[in-house]
Amino acid sequence: MKQLLYFKLAQCPYCRQADRWLEELMEENPEYRNIPIRTVFEDVEKDLADSYDYYLVPTFFCGDEKLHEGIATKEIIRNVLNFCIE
Repeated sequence: MKQLLYFKLAQCPYCRQADRWLEELMEENPEYRNIPIRTVFEDVEKDLADSYDYYLVPTFFCGDEKLHEGIATKEIIRNVLNFCIE
């Protein structure tokens, strides 16, 4: 199973919504809990964040592949999680 990198900012309302959807989806499908997720606060881990090609948060990478950037929906996050468990 691939590690999911989740780039976010604590004060971002879209990131907080993505957090809620991640929780909901993990309750709906316990298999998602097996995905290793590394949350990267871009203002704290600036060097790591700068080494990835993105501009908006929330952003999700699985390995080096960007899966989503910017405002997300629950369905988009489900697709991100599904990609990581395949």
